[in-house]
Formats: sequence, structure tokens, C-alpha cells
Amino acid sequence: MPPTLASLVHHSALKLTVRAGEERLDTPVRWAHASELADPVPYMEGGELLLITALKLDAEDPETMRRYVERLVGAGVVGLGFAVGVHYPDIPKALLDAATEANLPLIEVPRRTPFLAISKAVSAAISEEQYRAVTAGFAAQRELTRQALSAGPEGLLLALAGQVDGWAALYDASGAAVAVAPDWATRRAARLTPDVERLRERPAPASLVVAGAEDRVELHSLGTGRRPRAALAVGTASTLGTAERYAVHSAIALLTLTTERSRSLHAAEQRIGAAVLRMLLAGEPDHARTVAGDLYGGLLDAPFRLVVAEAASASAARVRAGAGTGTAPGTGRGTDTGTGTGTAGTEGSGEGAGEAAAPASAAVLAAVADASAGGDPLAALVDVVEAAAARSGEALLVVPYGERLVLLAVDGGAGVRACAQYAAALEAGRGSAGREVAASGEEAELVMGLSAPAGPIAAVTAYKQAEQALSVARRRGRALVEHEELAAGSVLPLLADDAVRAFADGLLRALHEHDATGRGDLVASLRAWLSRHGQWDAAAADLGVHRHTLRYRMRRVEEILGRSLDDPDVRMELWLSLKATSTASD
Repeated sequence: MPPTLASLVHHSALKLTVRAGEERLDTPVRWAHASELADPVPYMEGGELLLITALKLDAEDPETMRRYVERLVGAGVVGLGFAVGVHYPDIPKALLDAATEANLPLIEVPRRTPFLAISKAVSAAISEEQYRAVTAGFAAQRELTRQALSAGPEGLLLALAGQVDGWAALYDASGAAVAVAPDWATRRAARLTPDVERLRERPAPASLVVAGAEDRVELHSLGTGRRPRAALAVGTASTLGTAERYAVHSAIALLTLTTERSRSLHAAEQRIGAAVLRMLLAGEPDHARTVAGDLYGGLLDAPFRLVVAEAASASAARVRAGAGTGTAPGTGRGTDTGTGTGTAGTEGSGEGAGEAAAPASAAVLAAVADASAGGDPLAALVDVVEAAAARSGEALLVVPYGERLVLLAVDGGAGVRACAQYAAALEAGRGSAGREVAASGEEAELVMGLSAPAGPIAAVTAYKQAEQALSVARRRGRALVEHEELAAGSVLPLLADDAVRAFADGLLRALHEHDATGRGDLVASLRAWLSRHGQWDAAAADLGVHRHTLRYRMRRVEEILGRSLDDPDVRMELWLSLKATSTASD
């Protein structure tokens, strides 16, 4: 406890006497200061015990004393010490009445007690209190460290709650409470999720105070990066004292070390994750399972989905370079590293990402906003997916590869759903999706391809599926395409590609030029003949011409193109070219 007026009055060596304001003696004293100025208020900070002899005061004038005391109270002075036997034999009645009226503690200081003795007593009490606080803080730090090492974050939170006589909670990057101590505070901690999300929008390190009807809560971000990886909430009945503050700061440091794993451990997990993926894509699932061990082994025991993600700028560059697909990690040039969590995975339900996706959370929306504002979209995706997988206790393997990102996540699990939510939020943020975006020339901040459910043996196939889906997502202006969409849909939307249209225009150009001279309608005749599978009578009837006229036109098509319509490949190319050009005209 800091020194109070009561502790000074009870100090046997000072011989102080209370003359007014007895009910306010429990007020803490920040300092004792002597001043004979008629107006010392400009030099006060609040919390002082002011010591005077009334050398320059008309202490017997009631109006002067009333104004003097009112200014002291307004400045936060907690008490007034008056030395008797110096300029006045006793405390003047005007000052006593003014102090009584303002309820300002007025303390009589005997002549034999120097003001310096009072200042020393206050200073010694403050120093003693600070020493106790520091000692208690170090003891709390040792206890919190012991709990963190022996019982993890849960034990640390329980010890912290005892140190501050309140409760504590740990939140992940999405704002969900992952640990609360004691248990009775679980519901109270859950109500703070919007405040944790608000804290996440601030650059780390950041803090926030939430004052409620039940308690006072301090929120602190955890992590060393620009975006916090977690948050700590501490709820107490009143403002934290010095010792409690030491405990909170120690908890922040320890939890930051817990959430931000050591670089050596992180680098080791990166190498393991990359090695597991390389072995899977090299067709060595048994070796991959051995290397995965407990860290990623659970992920390989259940069906998983493989996601290939790429930033829009990289996708655009790849299209301009004419590269439809990339090289699998571990099979070509590039630097591949991996990150991930080692919690055992849970068996997926086999649901598609679109079917299982729920509305985007505030954390997903914040990540999308950060990426749209110039942040790293791949890093934002990793934050969202890792947080979702951690909350669900799922294993997740993340391998950056050059400008791409490869993810292995439990089929039907939270990681896959987070990818779908992130993609949906991206498209919603752009205001339009799919072909409308592609037509307007806009680009998604991120494009992703999602494979069908697979196991370790089919990892190579899953990677090819994800790459194919990524290519389609890029061409259609979509943020995410699942491989199942390609198998269940039609090949015709793929004809909208500029390269396919260019080929079709070149193949049919001579026929269009012929028709432009008015010497026949070869393009329409070819379309009718192909749509009727080469049936002369039916195609001629559709055109309203004689079948011999149609035969003549088809011979002219062969002569102009220099190709035989008896070749099924030629007929296929002509039909797809007609469909591509008709789609373009539509």
C-alpha cells in the first residue's frame, strides 16, 4: 500500500494532529511538498500533501482562505499540513472553517517537527512500497515462468488470475478465446471477441482498456510482427497496482515466447514440412509418413485437400509468360520452406469447400482488407488458415514455393473452410465475381485452386488437380475454383480464353473472308452440317437448300482450309472454333 494521510498521522515520530477532514485520511499521498506561495496550484500535479506556515497568506481572512482551499482541492491536493508556532500560534479559524467546509484534511504540524521529516517519511514509505512491488513482481514472474514451463498457457493464465485477483484469457488471431482462467470467466471472456478484433486492427504492440459494469478489462496484443498473433485479456475489479502490472508484463512476455516459437524450432518445422511435401510429390508416401512423425502424421492418416495459391501479380506474370502451370515443389528450381502445426488431424467429412463455408468472420474480413490495402495476400491467407486449423485442433502443412503457396489441410476441416471464406470475402470485396471481373480487367488479390479429396498415394494427382483448378480460377477471374467444378461442369466456358479465340479466328478467317464476298454462306453451312453430325438431308433442310448445294459448299470448305472433313480431329477443331467465336460474339 502507498503511504496515506492516516499512516503519516499514526507515525509516532511526527506527532501530527488531524483538525479537519478526518473521513478522508485513507487517501494515498504521492508526495509531500512545502510552499509558501499565495497560489501554489500551478506547481501541483495532484496527490500532494501541501505543507505551509502561512508566511505570505492572510490566513485570518475567511474569503481569502475559502478561495485558497478551493483552488487546492481543484488541483488534487489531498491534504494541508499547517505548522503552528511559527507565524501563527494555532491554526487560524478562517483556514480551519474553509478546510472543514471543503472536507480537505487539515493536519496540525507541531513546531518541533520539521517539514523535512514529513517529506522523508513520505519518501521512505513510497520507496518501501516500490521495493515491495518490485519484489512481488519478480516473485510473480518466477511463478508465471514455472507455470508456463510445467502447465503451458493454461497454467500461466491461472497463476496470473491469482496474482491480479481477477481473471485472464488468451485469444487467437481471429479473436476466439482459446484458454480462460478461472472457468467462471469463460462467458465473460467470450463477450470480448469484438474488442479483440478491434485491437487486431492496431499495429502491434497495442493495448486497449474496456470498462464494463462487472469489471475493468485490459487487452494486450501478443506477437512481434506487424499484425498480432494473439491477445491477452486481464479482468480486475479496479486499476492494476505496480505489483500486478509487473505480473501482467511478465505474462505478456512469456505468452509472446509461447506464440512466437523460437526461430530454430520454426526453421526445423519448415524443413520438415517441405521434406514431407517433396516426398509426397515424388511418389514416396511411406517415407513422407516416416518423416512427418507426430508433427504432420495425423494429416496423412485422413483424406486431405491440396491447395495451390498464387498472388494476382504472379498469376498475371505467369499468363504473360505463357506458363499455364508451375513446377511442383521439390521437383524443379525454387526455394521451398514449410510451416505448420503438429496437432493430430481429425477425419474430414468430404464436403466441398463451398458447401462447408460459413460466412466470413471478422478476422477473415480484416485479413482481406489488409491484403487489399497493399499487404501480402499470401501471408494474410496463412494467418487465417492457421488460426482456423489451430482452433479446431487440425494438422496443417503450409509450404511457400517461390511466388506460390501450397497447403495440405484436412478434407472437410476448418482449414479448407477458411480458404473458401477468404476467397468469398475477396470476391465480395471486389463487388463482382467470375466472368464479370475478368471482363472488366480487374484481378483478384489472390487466386487458389483446390484439389479433390486425396490420400498420400494420390498426392501427385491432387497437386495436378489443384494446378488445373488454379489455372481456371485465373482465367475466369475467380478467387477459388475446386477441381470438382471442372469435372462436373462443361468445357465450353474454357473456350473464352483469349488464346483459344485467337486460334479459332485464325482457323475460320478464310471462310469468313469468302462469305464476305457474297459467294456463299460457308460458315453457317459448316455449322449446320457439323451440328447434324454430317447428315446431308437434315443439315440441308435446316439451311433451306438442296443437299447437292450443301455438298458443294463442304467441298469448298475443304479446298479453302486445305483440310479433309473426313478427319474427326479436323471436325472437332472446327466445331470448337465455331463455339469459341460464337461465345465471343455473344
